[in-house]
Amino acid sequence: MISAASRPYIVASVPVLREHGLTITRCFYQRLFAAHPELKNIFNMPNQQSGTQQQALASAIFAYAANIDNPDALAPVISRIVQKHVSLGVREEHYPIVGKHLLDAIAEILGAAATPELLAAWAEAYGLLATALITEERKQYQAHGIEPGEYRSVTVVRKQKESETVTSFYLEATDGKALPAFQPGQYISVAVNIEQLALRQLRQYSLSDAPDNGHWRISVKREEGSATADNSYPAGLVSNLLHDQYQEGDVLWVSPPCGDFVLPQDDDTPLVLISAGVGVTPMMSMLQGSLQRSPQRPVNFLYATLNGRHHPLKGELSKLSRRHGQMRSHIAYEKPADDDRLRMDYQQQGYLQLAQLPDALLPHDGSYYLCGPTSFMQIQRNALLARGVAAHQIQQEVFGPSLLQHLQ
Repeated sequence: MISAASRPYIVASVPVLREHGLTITRCFYQRLFAAHPELKNIFNMPNQQSGTQQQALASAIFAYAANIDNPDALAPVISRIVQKHVSLGVREEHYPIVGKHLLDAIAEILGAAATPELLAAWAEAYGLLATALITEERKQYQAHGIEPGEYRSVTVVRKQKESETVTSFYLEATDGKALPAFQPGQYISVAVNIEQLALRQLRQYSLSDAPDNGHWRISVKREEGSATADNSYPAGLVSNLLHDQYQEGDVLWVSPPCGDFVLPQDDDTPLVLISAGVGVTPMMSMLQGSLQRSPQRPVNFLYATLNGRHHPLKGELSKLSRRHGQMRSHIAYEKPADDDRLRMDYQQQGYLQLAQLPDALLPHDGSYYLCGPTSFMQIQRNALLARGVAAHQIQQEVFGPSLLQHLQ
């Protein structure tokens, strides 16, 4: 709990952060990487170059200040940050480094407005947040039985193209031992060395298969994106490398399964999985996990993509639909291809419109899970709320800059 002496300074910072937050975070990262270039191995450098990471941190600082007296709102966000940090191998000694350069950036950008009292208040606020994160991360590392930054080697035993842009990599432990169990919906970080940049980069990929199949599977979308002016950190840096250079028999280094976007073990309400694009990957794991562990639980699988050629794991979904009578699927293709068949390959043309769907697909007592682009999830969440679904029934997966959006 922030002290009574510091609280007014943090609260008063909210409008200042709204105006200057992005400038502060740009200054912060410049200072951080100048002093500690080795930390580039933890951060997503294409996101740094595009500015999305600076915007994300600005949003995080603003949200933290705006909710300093609302721990219930911050708790789920802290949980997600802890999971992400564990997958990245964040260590306790990183926190004082970040704190120093953050406070220095606030002082530089705000100038005379950054009084000793204001800086002391932010030092206290940052210290409280760092302590909470360190405590929870320590528990997670102990639960996984690893040291911070420790990764496991896995071998690509199968590589399979799933659509025009998505390829699956089937992974087994290089030492032949069983891989740790995971919960449907979790992800792993994949560490890849970019030799031409003398840089290691980490990316998170959802596990897309059932948890009890004896292997891990990630289904990776090739991210084309747009190159930057100097092309030093091109978009799709890691996904393109995985698609183009990693083959069966190659070794990857990965984190333990992380993430709290998972299915509760004791929930038997109707399950509704709604996704778009590559957001289908954790949903396929959730779908298969539910069918295996709760074979009587009704599951409705709603998915949106461009067309059949951009529909990853399509054949797998069709097989599951035929095998399991308690499962319904509804597919929306924005622009069906010539060989896509209405009512067979897809049921809705255009965007996924929940308002047009029957109650059988969207039960009022259902448990809803959303994954996909941020705008897609926001549209579907609003549509569910409009149909009378309670907010607590809706969970959604978020990565990167979207993490704190709901707090702003």
